[in-house]
Amino acid sequence: MDKSVLILGTLDTKGHEFKYLKDIIESTGVKTLVINAGIKGAPVFTPDISSAEVARAGGMELSELIARDDRGLAIDVMMKGAVNVVTGLYRQGKVAGIISLGGTAGTTIGTAAMQALPVGVPKVMVSTVASGDTRPYVGFKDITMMHSVVDISGINSLSRQILANAAFAVAGMAKGVVPPAKEKPLLGATMFGVTTPCVTKVREFFEARGYEVLVFHATGTGGRAMEGLIKDGYIKGVLDITTTEWADELVGGILNAGPERLEAAGKAGIPQVVSVGALDMVNFGPRDTVPAKFKHRKFYQHNPTVTLMRTTVEECARLGEIIAEKLNQTTGPTALFLPLKGVSLLDVEGKPFYGPEEDAALFAKLRENIDRGKVELIELDTHINDESFALAMAQKMLSMLEANK
Repeated sequence: MDKSVLILGTLDTKGHEFKYLKDIIESTGVKTLVINAGIKGAPVFTPDISSAEVARAGGMELSELIARDDRGLAIDVMMKGAVNVVTGLYRQGKVAGIISLGGTAGTTIGTAAMQALPVGVPKVMVSTVASGDTRPYVGFKDITMMHSVVDISGINSLSRQILANAAFAVAGMAKGVVPPAKEKPLLGATMFGVTTPCVTKVREFFEARGYEVLVFHATGTGGRAMEGLIKDGYIKGVLDITTTEWADELVGGILNAGPERLEAAGKAGIPQVVSVGALDMVNFGPRDTVPAKFKHRKFYQHNPTVTLMRTTVEECARLGEIIAEKLNQTTGPTALFLPLKGVSLLDVEGKPFYGPEEDAALFAKLRENIDRGKVELIELDTHINDESFALAMAQKMLSMLEANK
């Protein structure tokens, strides 16, 4: 194997632990390349890339960083440097995988570098914070977080087994070979439980025609993951049926995907068919976690841990403006589909979020603000989960893909 598993970490404080990882990985026949992200103190063993090189790659000389004696600044510089060093090694074809270990600082540095690598590159992070909220560390990448159980402070009867497991895991992933699959064009689609019938029909339509459809659960992480894969060039067309993450972004729900949601496909110039799935709802956790300012709103208890809140006329109007603004930035073929009889399984006559006025406000602002020279607006007198609506979107995407060949 010409490539190496990168071992990234602070060799000044955890040198013995990293040397242990290095020895185990190399005992399997896998080469390693050690990157020191430590600041103070001499490393226990000599790394392949020094902390001075990492600091320089992060925009500052190590001597200056030491003189400043600012822990926050040091973490930021070494994190940026690690990202630059690791991505540079990847571009040179030298990366078979990456492993790191640490507490909050080490995890921040290690996972920042891992997030900069493409999906599919083996990534293992042994961390003291792996049992909590790992979203800031994992992002939308395929990072394996392993809880260290004990603090990473020496090799003891427990840590030696946990660290060995991590070392064998990354070595096994690096050595593993997946037989090449038959190349299929990749499409992205967004789905929620309340838009499942529509997205399922679309997925089946394309799978029957030889396409592979990656369905992303529109829970914030899902939207980020899809847009990240678009930026990385994996996805050739987007069926962004469920844009509900923007409702959470606007109103303050827990499943937002950030203010750049709905931009990646347009910037990449790939075909996109977009709809307004589940914009009737904002997501919160258990009912007692809903902010008090919303106490007079309309709610639906989806399950004990998920509380849904109906978007208002004013919020829907603003969502229409935002989505139009995002789609108007497109550089590729784009179509926006409006289902005039409802945007989710709950937005149906007799169901909890049925809201003709709210939907009308959403549709009106979209009509008013969409740039018809860039975005084709298609309105159908159907519900979003009607088969005819799903097939209309699928056919439109297919025609875009064929015209884009």
